Amino acid sequence: MALPTYDAIVVGSGASGGWAAKRLSEAGMKVALVDCGRPQSDANFTEHKPAFELKYRNLAPYLLEKTRPVQMQCYACDEYTYGWYCNDLDEPYTHAADMPFSWQGRIRMIGGRTNCWGRVSLRLSEYDLKAASYDGYGVDWPLSYKDLAPYYDLVEEYCGITGMMEGLPQLPDGKFQPPMALSCGETQFRVRVKEKMGRTMTLARCANLTRSVHGRPPCHYCGPCHRGCITHSYFNSYFTTVADALASGRCTLIPNAMAYQVLMDPSTHRASGLLYIDRITRQAKTIQGRAVVLCAQALESVRILLNSKSREYPNGLANSSGVLGHYLMDNVMGGGAAGELEGVADKPTVDGPVRPADLYVVRFRNLPFDPSSRVKSFIRGYGYEGGGGAEYNWNARGFGGYFKKALFDPKVTIGFGGFGESLARYENYVEIDPNVVDTFGIPVLRFHMKYGDNEFAMVQDMANSMAEMLEAAGAKNIRTYAKPTTPGWAIHELGVARMGNDPKTSVLNQYEQSHDVKNLFVMDGAAFPSSGCQNPTLTMMTLCARSCDYLIGQMKRGEL
Repeated sequence: MALPTYDAIVVGSGASGGWAAKRLSEAGMKVALVDCGRPQSDANFTEHKPAFELKYRNLAPYLLEKTRPVQMQCYACDEYTYGWYCNDLDEPYTHAADMPFSWQGRIRMIGGRTNCWGRVSLRLSEYDLKAASYDGYGVDWPLSYKDLAPYYDLVEEYCGITGMMEGLPQLPDGKFQPPMALSCGETQFRVRVKEKMGRTMTLARCANLTRSVHGRPPCHYCGPCHRGCITHSYFNSYFTTVADALASGRCTLIPNAMAYQVLMDPSTHRASGLLYIDRITRQAKTIQGRAVVLCAQALESVRILLNSKSREYPNGLANSSGVLGHYLMDNVMGGGAAGELEGVADKPTVDGPVRPADLYVVRFRNLPFDPSSRVKSFIRGYGYEGGGGAEYNWNARGFGGYFKKALFDPKVTIGFGGFGESLARYENYVEIDPNVVDTFGIPVLRFHMKYGDNEFAMVQDMANSMAEMLEAAGAKNIRTYAKPTTPGWAIHELGVARMGNDPKTSVLNQYEQSHDVKNLFVMDGAAFPSSGCQNPTLTMMTLCARSCDYLIGQMKRGEL
C-alpha cells in the first residue's frame, strides 16, 4: 500500500517545531509532526502535588541518577519530572578527552523543552545580529532586526510575555503583558544601581501570563513551573501551538518516533521523507513529504543530518560547506554574586505566592553606541539573571520570646548569575561517534567543545561587576563566584548549522533553508551564526515563524 505523502514533515514538537506545525497546517498544508516523545497530558502536571505524596519525597536524587546521571544536572529534573527526560544509559553521547559536555534537557514528551523551560524571552538587537561589523569577530547574521521585528511581535502576543518597557537599544522592548511586581528589596536594587551606575535591572521578560490569552488564564503564582501548568498559564507548545496545529485538521501527530535520517531522491537531489525508529516496537519506519523541516533541537537536528550521509553526501547531508556540526555555542555561565539587604520591608512567608519571573540585569559591556562601556579583556557581553527574597532567620539564637522575635527578623537576600555570549569557533563541534549507538541503533554524537580566553575573562568580570552593583545597592556580606560552568550547562546549544549568504561557509540561508537541498529546512537554534547573551528561545520561534512564511510562499509558487 502506498504511503501517504505530506506537504511537510516537521521533526520536533518543542518551541520551534510547534510553531512550524501550527504555521504550516493553518496555511492549508498537510503536515506530519514527528516527535521522539510520548503524548503529553495535563494529568502529568504536578505543580500542586506535595512532596510527601511522592515515593521518595523528592529526597533521593542519587536513585534517579542511576539512569539519568546527566539529566539530573538540569535544575528541572527531579522525582516529579524525571520520567519526562531521556534515560542517559539508553541514549548516551560521548566527548573528547578533557572536553566534557553536559547535554541536559533531553525531553521525551510532546512539547519538548517547553514543558520545563525557564521561559525567559528576550529579543536580540541589531547590535547582536551585526556584532561582527562592530568588533570584527565572526560573521554577521544574513538578516536585520527590521526583518525579525514583526515576527517578534507575532510570537510575543501569542505566547504572552510579561515584561517592563525600558527603551534600551541593546535589549529591544516588545509586546508585553503587564509586568509582575518587584519586591521592596528588588526595587531598592533597581533604583540605586540605575542612579549610581547607570545600569538597568528589570523584570526578566517571561512567558507567563498576567492576563488571559486565547482562553488561557493568568498565572496564579504557585511556583514550580517546571512541573507543568494545569491552567496553561505559561507557554508550552503542547497545549498551544501543537494543539492549534492538530485542531486545524491538517496535522497528524506521530509520537514515540526517533528520527534517524532524512531520505533523499537521487534523481532530483531533493528530500523525499524521513526514516525513524518506533520507540515502542523498535521497528524502522518511513514517511514521505514534499519538504522536511528539522526542529528537533540544534544538536538532534544536526545528528540527523550527519547520520544521513550517503555515497552522494559522504560528510553528511547539506554539508557541502564542511561546517555542519561546527561553531557549537552555549552561553557561558559561572560568574556572579549575592548579598544581603538590611532595613528592607519585605516579609517572609511559609507558603506565599511565588513569582515565576526572575530579575534581569541588561548587558552594559562593549556596547557599540557607548565607548565608555568597552573593556580590553574580552569582546561582546553578558546579562544577569537572578532574584531575591525574604527568609526567616533560621540561624537565630536564644530561647522563648527572644528566639521567636529573632526568627521573624527577615533575612533579605539578592543575587545574580551571568549569562555571557559564547564565541562561535570552528574548533567547537560535534561529529558522529562511529563506535557508539543508542538503544535504537542510531549512532550518537561526540562532542568537542571548550570555552576560550574570552569566556573566562567574561566570567571573572561577571563576578566583579555584580559585587560592585550589590555594594551600590547597599548589600552586605557580599559573596562572589567565578568559575565557568561545563559547556552545555546553560541548555542554550546553538550554531551547528549556521545560516549565511555564502554557501561555502554556511549551511542555511536567511530563511533557514539548506543551500544544498532546497526542500530541507533547519528551524531551530542550529541556525544561529552567533549566540548573543540573551536566552535564545524567543528568537528561535521568531525565526521559525518567518521561515515558515517563506516556505509557504515557495510551496504556493510550485518551487518546492
